[in-house]
Amino acid sequence: MTTSTAQDRLLAAARPLVVRYCRARLGQRQDTWCSADDVAQDVCLAVLKALPGWPPERPFPAFVCGIARLKVAAARKAAARQQDEPVAELPDEVDSSMDPEHHALRRELGERMAKLLRALPEKQREIVVLRVVVGLSAEETAAAVGSTPGAVRVAQHRALTQLRKAVTAERGARP
Repeated sequence: MTTSTAQDRLLAAARPLVVRYCRARLGQRQDTWCSADDVAQDVCLAVLKALPGWPPERPFPAFVCGIARLKVAAARKAAARQQDEPVAELPDEVDSSMDPEHHALRRELGERMAKLLRALPEKQREIVVLRVVVGLSAEETAAAVGSTPGAVRVAQHRALTQLRKAVTAERGARP
């Protein structure tokens, strides 16, 4: 197998993980999924450049998520510095599968999820995103956040318990 083919296979395996991670971490914060997808593309390029330095003892998903974490942080800093307002691009044609109500509900759900996640401490939030959204194992997540698999499981359990309580309290507060 040639180096190019091996790199293509690695990127093909990593890209869905990277896109899910970037979308989960950036969400609607920059008003479009395109922004998260752009960051995901940057992550994939950075992974390609960093492959020669990949330590074989480190799980590949943890290696990729470490790079993604840095790129997402850089994108957030860049977005904070940006003073102009983004304008949605008009699609070439109408997407009849998603009416305005569907878009509004999807946006509201995304905003509620982001608000709930912001209530968690940073490390717990990172663990929930890696485990639940990205789908990494406890071992892969531990390698990505510099912890142990047991500590990851405990932090995930505590974070999900806290989220469950917040959702229950939110439901109880509604009329």
